[in-house]
Amino acid sequence: MEINLIRKNDKFNFEATNPAGQSVELDAKPEIGGTGRGFRPMEMLLVGLGGCSGIDMVNVLTKQKEPLADVKINIKATRKTEKMPPIFDAITIHFDLYGDLNEKKVERALALTFEKYCSVSNILGRSATITFTYALHQAAS
Repeated sequence: MEINLIRKNDKFNFEATNPAGQSVELDAKPEIGGTGRGFRPMEMLLVGLGGCSGIDMVNVLTKQKEPLADVKINIKATRKTEKMPPIFDAITIHFDLYGDLNEKKVERALALTFEKYCSVSNILGRSATITFTYALHQAAS
């Protein structure tokens, strides 16, 4: 795995690129001179958590032959501010799942995602408490 970053301005705006040529921009918070041109690095960690857990959960549900029509993920986090560095202390990730889904299979898929498969969750869970919730919805017709 390799990621390359280039500086985009004379401040804190960077563009990160992967070997496939996809890119994402990062920037610092405005209080230290960020210009709002990209995700802040700690936000990128939450993006990684959402992507990792979403991919793993969809993969497990697909293997279970569950008819998942759509998924939306919301993540909220708080950080420890009393000492440096201000790492995450609590992360809540909520899944809105759409389709005629078996609740027991959804619970199993989420448990496997967070206990076994999602490497980002495993890393962040070493310093933060991660909780997940979900809601089941019928697919829009």
